[in-house]
Amino acid sequence: MTQKLILGSSSKYRQQLLKRLGIPFTTLSPDIDESRLTAELPEQYIERVTKAKANALLAQLSNDCILITSDQCATFEDDIIGKPHTSEKAIAQLKRFSGQTVNFLTGLYLYNSRTQQNRYTLSEYKVTFRNLTDYEIERYVAIEAPLDCAGSFKCEGLGVALFAKMEGSDPTSLEGLPLIETCESLRLVGLDPLA
Repeated sequence: MTQKLILGSSSKYRQQLLKRLGIPFTTLSPDIDESRLTAELPEQYIERVTKAKANALLAQLSNDCILITSDQCATFEDDIIGKPHTSEKAIAQLKRFSGQTVNFLTGLYLYNSRTQQNRYTLSEYKVTFRNLTDYEIERYVAIEAPLDCAGSFKCEGLGVALFAKMEGSDPTSLEGLPLIETCESLRLVGLDPLA
């Protein structure tokens, strides 16, 4: 019997990504404090938050399911860059990134409630922005309103027009759920997307 797959996320972007695999799933929304701890490195922050999302949902799981949680942050000049939430902050972030490279970290955690097997992976992706004019930045934010996206862009949309270069092994990690790692993790627990 195939185990039930659960995505521990309320993100519409992660839900759209997981749908690409063609495996039926349900969602649960973890309610956790995602504040960064003092002196916490970005890699530590992402791992802690990704696993905390899973731990917050454990009591709601049946004994026969696979839970996936994920979290992402952008880092630039030793700062963790979050979602802008306002157009003004999105514009300020993009002006800061113009001509620069921003690093994105995406954590993925998979937990099998039947076997207690778990796996955490961290994907890194780098985006180098073109030298952007104020007009281009303001126009982009007005068109796509990337207010709920770390880094203030949607790479799956017009945001790609802001880039000079992208580097990494899994472009879907930039969208919030690394599907290559997700497929590998699912295969390791016996849920092969191609089976």
